[in-house]
Amino acid sequence: MQHLYRFSLKQLSVFVSIAETHSVSVAAQQLAMTQSAASMALNQLETGLGQKLFERQGKRLRLNHWGHWLRPRAKRVLMESQHIMQGFAGQQVISGELSVGASQTIAEYYLAQIIAGLDKTYPDLAISPQISNTEAVIAGLLDYRLQLGIIEGHCSDSRIAQQVWCEDQLVVVAGKQHPLAELEQVNLSRLSRARWVLRETGSGTRDIFNGAIHGKITKLKVWREYSHVPSLVALVADGAYLSCLPLRSVEQAIKAGELIALNTPDLDMRRSFNFVWRKDSSQNPLRDCFIEYAMSLALATLNE
Repeated sequence: MQHLYRFSLKQLSVFVSIAETHSVSVAAQQLAMTQSAASMALNQLETGLGQKLFERQGKRLRLNHWGHWLRPRAKRVLMESQHIMQGFAGQQVISGELSVGASQTIAEYYLAQIIAGLDKTYPDLAISPQISNTEAVIAGLLDYRLQLGIIEGHCSDSRIAQQVWCEDQLVVVAGKQHPLAELEQVNLSRLSRARWVLRETGSGTRDIFNGAIHGKITKLKVWREYSHVPSLVALVADGAYLSCLPLRSVEQAIKAGELIALNTPDLDMRRSFNFVWRKDSSQNPLRDCFIEYAMSLALATLNE
C-alpha cells in the first residue's frame, strides 16, 4: 500500500530549522543531529514533495517560492504534533512553551506582571516573549512564529481573531518650556503648526494617533520617528517638540514636572489593548490560560 504522506515530522523539523538559521550545520546543532543526517532529511523532503525548497547563496540557504509557501504550514503541523504528544504522554495540560508577541508599551508595563503571576500558578508553563510593534506581532502570528499577540488597537486582517483585554489612553505631551504648555486648551490649528517627534509607522500608538487626526490635520510636521519611547520623552522634555504617547509611558514624567499633558479636546485617543491569534489555529490551553489570567489581572486593577 502506497504511503499517504511523503514527508515525516523529522523532515519538517529540519526544514523549519534550516529556514530560520539559513544553515544546515547550525540547524543540525539545534536538533542534535549530524550535518549529514540533516542534509539527508532535507533531500528526502524535497524528493518526496517533488520541489526544491531553498536557493543557495554562498554558504547560506534562502527559501525559494515553494519554501516560503511551506514554512508556515510546516510550523503549524509541528505545533499540532507537539500538542498531541503532550496530551498522550499524560503531561499536565498547562505545560510547555507559549510564544507571545507584545507591542512595546504592553511589554514594558504589563507583560512582566502577567508572566510573574503565571509562574507562581503554572510553573511548567514557559512564556517566550517577543517585543515588536503591532505590525511585526501580526506578521509573527501569520508566519506561525507566535501563538498569541497583545497589540495596541484593532487588527483589520481577516485571518486574525481578537479579543479586547483592557482600555488605555494616549496623550499629547510637551516640555514645560514649550509655548503650548501654558494653554488651557490646544486647538487643531496650533497642533498643526507644531513640530512633532512620534513613534514609528507600524506601531499601535502611531496608528491610533493617525486615526485621531485623520480629516482634521492635513499635514503634520513630523521631525523624527523613534521606536524607543524614552528617546521621545527626552526630546519632548527638551522643549522643542510635541509627541503623542501612552499615558502609562509618560505618567511619571508628568508627575515629576518634566512633561505637560496638553488638553486637546478635538482629539479622541482612547484605545484598547487586544489579544490576537490566528483564526485557523486549534484550541490552545496555554493561550487560553494566559488570556484568562491577564483578564483577571485587568479586572483586579479596575477594582482597586
